[in-house]
Amino acid sequence: MRAMQPAPRSDPDGALDAALDRIGGRDIDRPDTPDLHVTAVRQLRAVAAQFAPFPAALDDRLTKALQSRGIDRLYTHQADAIDHALAGRHVVVVTPTASGKTLCYNAPVLNAILQDPSSRALYLFPTKALAQDQLAELQAMCETIDAATGESIGVFTYDGDTPQDARRTIRSRAHLVLSNPDMVHSGILPHHQR
Repeated sequence: MRAMQPAPRSDPDGALDAALDRIGGRDIDRPDTPDLHVTAVRQLRAVAAQFAPFPAALDDRLTKALQSRGIDRLYTHQADAIDHALAGRHVVVVTPTASGKTLCYNAPVLNAILQDPSSRALYLFPTKALAQDQLAELQAMCETIDAATGESIGVFTYDGDTPQDARRTIRSRAHLVLSNPDMVHSGILPHHQR
C-alpha cells in the first residue's frame, strides 16, 4: 500500500503549514491524520456591519415590538431573508454564530400569526437543549408583542419531558411548538388526528 502524499502547496506566508502543524503534524502515514482533510485555512478581515430598514410588508405591531426590544434596524441579511420569506420564497441563511439568523425565521412566522391568528408553526431542533435556548428568546419576544398589542401568541416546547396534561393544553393553545425529530415520530405523528 502506497502512503498518500499531500498535494504541493503554494502558501507564501506559511499560514497553512503552521495550521497543519498545530492540528496534526506531518505524519501522513496514519489514515486519520487531519492534514489529509484540511484543504485551506483563511483569515478574513473584519467587515463593518451593514444595516437595512424593516421590510415594508412586516406587520407594524411586530416592528414596534422589535423596536421596544432595542432593534431599530436589521442587518441587511436579515432584512433580505425576511423580505423573501414574506414574499413566499424559500430562504437559506448562512452566517456566523450570533449574527441574527434566528430573527430571519422568527419574524416571518410571528408576522404570519399576527396577520392570521389561526396560523401555526412547528420548529424542529436537533436537541432539546437547543429548543430550550430558542424558547426563551421566542417567549420574550411574544411577551413583548402581548404587552405592546394585547395579541397573545402561545409558544411551547413539546418533547419527551412535556407532561401529558400539558400536551393537551399545547395542542389547543399553541401557535408555535418547538420540538425535535424524535418527538415528532414518537409523540406527534402517532396522534396526528389530535
